[in-house]
Amino acid sequence: MRGRQPTRDARRDSEFTAFARGAGARLLRAATLLTAEPPDANPRARRLLTRALAHVYAHWDRPPGEDPYERARAHLAVRFARGSWYRRAPLVRPRGPLAALTPRERVVLVLRVCEGVGEEQTAALLGLPAERVYRICERATVRVLRPPPPAGRAGVRGVASWARGPGRPS
Repeated sequence: MRGRQPTRDARRDSEFTAFARGAGARLLRAATLLTAEPPDANPRARRLLTRALAHVYAHWDRPPGEDPYERARAHLAVRFARGSWYRRAPLVRPRGPLAALTPRERVVLVLRVCEGVGEEQTAALLGLPAERVYRICERATVRVLRPPPPAGRAGVRGVASWARGPGRPS
């Protein structure tokens, strides 16, 4: 009986290591998008990923059929959305296309668009109605795709000219 425990632990460790190597880069990308940090300087995203991987490792002996990637992704999203990850002053000024979004818009957009999670699953994960997730995702997508207003001009005029499209009269 004593000889089986180290063997089982070694197998568990090697399975988890293989999972972390395979999914780590993709999970780090999702965490970096959530925190809106630059990819080359992302300490908050790395801490978020470390906690998610620790959670997955703690629950590694899972029922058959449960996907450890989904568990890690869910932990990333919930920990970011409900934790104090976005309340802390950023170590590095957020930049990039998602930096202008609110934390809730970022988590919904990352789950729905970048990770391909369904609307209902995202809603259940975040404790929101599916209709609310749809509206948040729609608003966040518009904010990301909208070009910044020209310097010295009000945002409404810039948005109106963008909505008309190029080549259309005012």
